[in-house]
Amino acid sequence: MPSESIVIIEGDITRQNVDAIVNAANTSLLGGGGVDGAIHRAAGPELLEECRGLHGCPAGEAKITSGYRLPARWVIHTVGPVWRGGKDFEDELLANCYRRSLEVAVQNRVRSLAFPAISTGAYGFPLQRATRIAIREVRAFLETNPAIEKVFFVCFDSYTRNVYESVLAEDV
Repeated sequence: MPSESIVIIEGDITRQNVDAIVNAANTSLLGGGGVDGAIHRAAGPELLEECRGLHGCPAGEAKITSGYRLPARWVIHTVGPVWRGGKDFEDELLANCYRRSLEVAVQNRVRSLAFPAISTGAYGFPLQRATRIAIREVRAFLETNPAIEKVFFVCFDSYTRNVYESVLAEDV
């Protein structure tokens, strides 16, 4: 897998010109705070209406909707785990968020997608640990799935971007 397949940027995920963006959603899929609320606001009320018909989503899984008013054609909603000290399968659930999001992307012919730092905000997952899982899972997936050409990790701030860049560089 070419190293340029993974790109780390600082910015607003709702403004990314990619086929799909990933939403760090809650189990209801009906909007919330952080990136979830920002995506719902930017996409418009049609996103909420479509999400109502999905009847929620369990942690570690992913579902897809249209992007509506977003530059991205699709929104892949995944529900990350709430950090409870690492003893409630949080690592496995977070890894599954990335795998399932990528699987849904391939099923829908997505060639470029953007991820936020899933579960690292209000859900409290330690950033360094979450970043290692994210990069490991995306790298492993891209090695066997050439249909996805580019994955962006869109970091909300420079601290998060620096952590992602550091973890990406260690494993090269």
